[in-house]
Amino acid sequence: MPGLVTLGETMAVLGSPRPGPLRHAPHLELSIGGAESNVAIGVRRLGHPAAWIGRVGADEFGALVLERLRAEQVEVSGALVDPDAPTGLLVKEQRTPDVTRVQYYRTGSAGSRLCPADVDAAVGVITGAGVLHITGITPLLSPSAAGAVARAVELAVAAEVPVSLDVNHRAALGGAELLRERLAPLLPHLSHLFGGEEELLLLADATDEPSAVARLGGPGGSGGPELVVKRGARGASVYPADGNPELHRAAVPVRALDPVGAGDAFVAGYLTALLDGAPVAERLRLACLTGAFAVTVPNDWSGQPTRDELGLLDAEAGTTLR
Repeated sequence: MPGLVTLGETMAVLGSPRPGPLRHAPHLELSIGGAESNVAIGVRRLGHPAAWIGRVGADEFGALVLERLRAEQVEVSGALVDPDAPTGLLVKEQRTPDVTRVQYYRTGSAGSRLCPADVDAAVGVITGAGVLHITGITPLLSPSAAGAVARAVELAVAAEVPVSLDVNHRAALGGAELLRERLAPLLPHLSHLFGGEEELLLLADATDEPSAVARLGGPGGSGGPELVVKRGARGASVYPADGNPELHRAAVPVRALDPVGAGDAFVAGYLTALLDGAPVAERLRLACLTGAFAVTVPNDWSGQPTRDELGLLDAEAGTTLR
């Protein structure tokens, strides 16, 4: 059945296992992470096919990325091994129990060398999908990566495949002006637009949410994409594309260990419900639930649930299932 396809950079992740300065960590834990592949893993765990298109280096980190994605049953036939550039690296420091710092080592990485030809090599994966998901990260990696995203959107629109975009602004990659420059041409083709409150203001060049919603094509705008606002611990809201009133849902209360990856898990839940054919309210419910699962573990994606696990957060603290 049609599922999700996404493209972008997935990196190796080194993380400290306990709070404190990274230099005092006795060892680091090795994993992988990338906004787009995090979403693909989440959708796949919830039962829909998912595919990832991207580049990794011809190194152990690249082998790790492909191995982990295959283990999660994410299709990687559109992935390329670049012999001339390394796999990107992300280092995550839990500086205090409540503050996480992230450092990227991705300049000149294999993922930044993604190009339109890579997308053309996987055209059937895109045109046969149920939804194409992209983020604002990849277009800022390099001009060629921006071209790859634009080409993927072009193919999806021609095949009438819905296109989802999560702003996911990374200030280290570029400021507001570059973000708007790279994402503005994509906005008319979107079916769904996700972002945090500040990200949507940044993208719309607005000072308040109603103005941002109007400029991005929501109620009062030009009939643009469905806008989904991620509000962290305060839940999330949806401005439906059909002009119906805004919907809001509170966050699911959990003991949070690591917020990194929660937004990707949220998007995975929302797009899974979209692929299910569920209405907006159910999409929002599932998104808040999957986002809550993600923050319960110190890893970008491993806490994302399967369908059978969705009821676990209703269990009382200390519950043992036998």
